[in-house]
Amino acid sequence: MSASTHFTVCLTFDFDAISGWLKPDREISPGPISRGEYGAITAPRILEMLDRYGIHSTWFVPGHTAETYPELIRNVFERGHEIGHHGYCHESPINLSLVEERRILEKGIDAVRGVTGERPMGYRSPSWDMSPNTIDLLLENGFTYDSSLMGNDFSPYWCRKGDQYSFDQPYHFGEPVDIVELPVTWGLDDFPAFEFVSLPNQVLPGLRAPSQVYEIWAGDFDYMTANVPGGVYTLTMHPEVIGRGHRLLLLEKLIDHMLQIPGVRFERAFNFVQNWKEQIHYKK
Repeated sequence: MSASTHFTVCLTFDFDAISGWLKPDREISPGPISRGEYGAITAPRILEMLDRYGIHSTWFVPGHTAETYPELIRNVFERGHEIGHHGYCHESPINLSLVEERRILEKGIDAVRGVTGERPMGYRSPSWDMSPNTIDLLLENGFTYDSSLMGNDFSPYWCRKGDQYSFDQPYHFGEPVDIVELPVTWGLDDFPAFEFVSLPNQVLPGLRAPSQVYEIWAGDFDYMTANVPGGVYTLTMHPEVIGRGHRLLLLEKLIDHMLQIPGVRFERAFNFVQNWKEQIHYKK
């Protein structure tokens, strides 16, 4: 490994809070609501831990969370962390009309700006998926990057519009646009690993041991540092999930491991994307 080689770690937190449990297909009752409410207890713990390490991170915040916990979101922002867009009430864009999706996107922007004084520049879909209109709406609203797709692991790439698929013809890739994709993966997400969720026709067991999750998360990081010079490692977490004691210890152990590797730096997603764009010199 060259002494000049660097690697970036983007710690990201999806602060769904109560909005993550307000689903039309779920029973709305105090029990599930309290699970989202717990995120307001753990968020300060996470912030204090990040302060100890001097790490700045990115928090994708639904507008509903920003307006429900404005002082807490303002505190996240004032500590130097980025606030990204994550819908208004954690709505999946897949089945939304153009009018509905635009309204929700603008409502989320207004909610974040109303609390922080700044509009979000990064977007993460609440469902990690997009409608046929999403990219156009992100361009229309001046977003710099998205972090919802899985077309790579440790290398960003340009989002596209106009993809076309057919069941009897090759896939047609659309036109790259001036929005950077900071890719994600379910394997680097704390929710499926840890959270127990009982749905009408499905049970998501979760509740895995931190040692198992550490093996996955550290393993992907070690692969990147051995094989992808200049790579970016994007970890997705939720305050109500990662903030429990034994899981927060896992995160600290992972950070300590990462800091042992020369050239590792922790950055807000927006700052990484800006630097990447300057290096790539995107031309419309």
